[in-house]
Amino acid sequence: MVTRAVSTWSLHRTLGRFTGPDSKFGGGSVSDAVPAPDALPLLALPAELKRHGYETVQICHFHLPSRSPTYLGELRAALDESDIVLDAILIDDGDLTSATAADGAEAWIGEWLDTATALGARRARVCAGRSTPTAGRLRQSADRLGRLAASHPEVRMVTEDWMELLPDADSVLTLLAATGDTIGLMIDLGNWSGPGKYGELARIAPFAETCHAKCRFAGGDPDREDFSASLQILKDAGYDGPLALIYDGDDDDEWTALDTEFEIVRSVFG
Repeated sequence: MVTRAVSTWSLHRTLGRFTGPDSKFGGGSVSDAVPAPDALPLLALPAELKRHGYETVQICHFHLPSRSPTYLGELRAALDESDIVLDAILIDDGDLTSATAADGAEAWIGEWLDTATALGARRARVCAGRSTPTAGRLRQSADRLGRLAASHPEVRMVTEDWMELLPDADSVLTLLAATGDTIGLMIDLGNWSGPGKYGELARIAPFAETCHAKCRFAGGDPDREDFSASLQILKDAGYDGPLALIYDGDDDDEWTALDTEFEIVRSVFG
């Protein structure tokens, strides 16, 4: 049985397109967005997830309106009350390969790892870097990721096949080899494209422990062929972790689009 999981990015509109005031490295929010008047508060999301049949959630760091101990305690209690597992906090900022700001980014990410720990998250996803891959940059990222993991043993750190440092399987596998067992992999099925996509995904799929199950939509219709092929690669690799649905199509009816995605997931995984 597939665990029904979702990222809060897939419900960004439901949450009022909100970005928190403390969510950008260096200060400020990721954007200037404020909650829409009819926004669903994050504290109410666990109950709504339960109502829609979800068991697991990944929360984008910028969806947290506060990191006060009181608020984090309330959110953790809301998740517990609805029996929703917090698979991961998704830390979407901070460049560990920056020539000028890597030290600050490492410290900033560490603060968010503290937040993930306070919320009882199983994992925290960290971007490996925003620079094109070289042996030196991959080594630098591995060293910084390793330090962060060692200083936050209560939460499992993972990185993702995402952003400039990890554009292909070679870079992902090099980084994972350099970090040993200390860093895991969150595989995103929709970050890579092109004719070599499936071969690249197949090379990293055996290392994945959690997933962004991203389906592309065009004109309101899902790309079933691509999504199914990507999911099949995971299944063939023996994947048995969460499949957190990712939706960012044009239709504002996020719940219905996510239902469509889940039907495709079930058609592959059963």
